[in-house]
Amino acid sequence: MSVRPYRDIQRRKSRKIFVGPVPVGGDAPITVQSMTNTRTEDVAGTVAQIRALEDAGADIVRVSCPTEEATAALPAIVKAVKVPIVADIHFHYKRAIEAAKAGAACLRINPGNIGSAERVREVIKAAKDHNCSMRIGVNAGSLEKDLLEKYGEPCPEAMVESALDHARILEDNDFRNFKISVKASDVFLAVAAYQSLAEACDYPLHLGITEAGGLRSGTVKSAIGMGSLLWAGIGDTIRVSLSADPVEEVRVGFDILKSLNLRHRGVNIISCPSCARQNFEVIKTVEVLEQRLAHITTPMTLSVIGCVVNGPGEARETDIGFTGGGNNTHQVYIAGLPHHRLKDESIVDHLVGLVEKKAAEIEAAKAAADATPKAAVGD
Repeated sequence: MSVRPYRDIQRRKSRKIFVGPVPVGGDAPITVQSMTNTRTEDVAGTVAQIRALEDAGADIVRVSCPTEEATAALPAIVKAVKVPIVADIHFHYKRAIEAAKAGAACLRINPGNIGSAERVREVIKAAKDHNCSMRIGVNAGSLEKDLLEKYGEPCPEAMVESALDHARILEDNDFRNFKISVKASDVFLAVAAYQSLAEACDYPLHLGITEAGGLRSGTVKSAIGMGSLLWAGIGDTIRVSLSADPVEEVRVGFDILKSLNLRHRGVNIISCPSCARQNFEVIKTVEVLEQRLAHITTPMTLSVIGCVVNGPGEARETDIGFTGGGNNTHQVYIAGLPHHRLKDESIVDHLVGLVEKKAAEIEAAKAAADATPKAAVGD
């Protein structure tokens, strides 16, 4: 479907870096990240979780590296997965050096808590030698003591000052292959900090509302906080922090991006809340459809509406539409136009079949287009 101008978001201009082969910032798509909660020393368990995150669409995955045993496990993990791995480093500079040598694509650090200037230089050299980017990760809950004394409490000004101080350390060592985050669990604090940081530098920004909570409350907080920033064009990569299965973080991340028309993956189901006008069990139907269509990665839209009040209008705007009708007979739309009718008993199976067929057609068309030789300039 065509995108109307009012849906366009003008993204903040930022420099582009790479996390392994994945571009972040510039004109690159906004990437979705998550973090494992397995012990990194457990190679099999960590690899299994990363592969589940890959299946959900994660572009980048972070693993914790607090010990020498954890960084020793990194080579086997990196070799066994497809996504680039970010090593989460706190305090000990040797872990950062080990992680870079072990194949990490990015180091999540605060240069200020790594130690002396010489130790920071050693970490930067390792990052340069092994083509490793960095993320400066500022968190409202762990600001430096001098900044807390200066400002009295965590505030946007303190967080931005911390971020820029850390950025300066890397810049002074001729290293600019990094992104920055200024996370807080308070939505207002996080949003204000990111807004100020976006104006103060051109580095890619990693968005997150940290420690957002459980699946439902954390999703709401993340959608409000990151959604408002993304709407304003701020943000180059996102991580939804939930006390839930990390796979849910990836799903919510993509749903946030889909809702803002920033990125599309899988089936976007437009469905009504159901009411007395419904002519089939909308809620149960949508619940099952979400499960049955979770394997589809091709971007497309499916409307499932219980009656004819809004059904035909929604169907006009979606790839496949379904509207409830009387006498247990309903209307199916293809590409916005009425196509055929359908009885109650086969709703889910029928719609799944239509979506799978459409996905296969889209992917075949893409493959054919990719295989077609491009005409030379001037032909």
